[in-house]
Amino acid sequence: MKTTGGTMALDRWLALVILLICLAYGYAAYFTMDALLPPIMKRSPIWPSSFPKVLVIGAILLSLSILLGLEKSPDKSDAADINLSRLHEYKVGQAVLLLVLMVAYALLLRPIGFLAATFLFLSVGSFILGERRFGLMILVAAIAAGTVWYLVDVVLGIFLSPFPMFLSGG
Repeated sequence: MKTTGGTMALDRWLALVILLICLAYGYAAYFTMDALLPPIMKRSPIWPSSFPKVLVIGAILLSLSILLGLEKSPDKSDAADINLSRLHEYKVGQAVLLLVLMVAYALLLRPIGFLAATFLFLSVGSFILGERRFGLMILVAAIAAGTVWYLVDVVLGIFLSPFPMFLSGG
């Protein structure tokens, strides 16, 4: 593993954390999820744990490739590595605001409905990222929210409350 000044690079630390999370999730997917299945579902070729198993294998392989440095060519300079001493030069504020916006989106989904929450998330998120063409921003957010709702609710048949709880009797 390539280190900088005796410490491991940030991308490798993140890969290590992701690897540990994937190992725990993989244990649950391979050993605990299937034990709770009723006998009739155990005869099915695809179980509820099938997709998590595929995700775990892929994530473990990717995190190991980063951890072992297989994704970088040996002659490539490390100009793209995050320099923690220059952290103030990065757009940390935008990242924190987007994380807060994601939490707010999750909390607002039921009270104001999918369409309004998604529209607000996309609009405010694009504003945080620097978009200032408000007409285009509103149009794209409205089309995206409506399209995703239509695909999930109508095409896939998964009910997704489009409107606030007080309008839908909730």
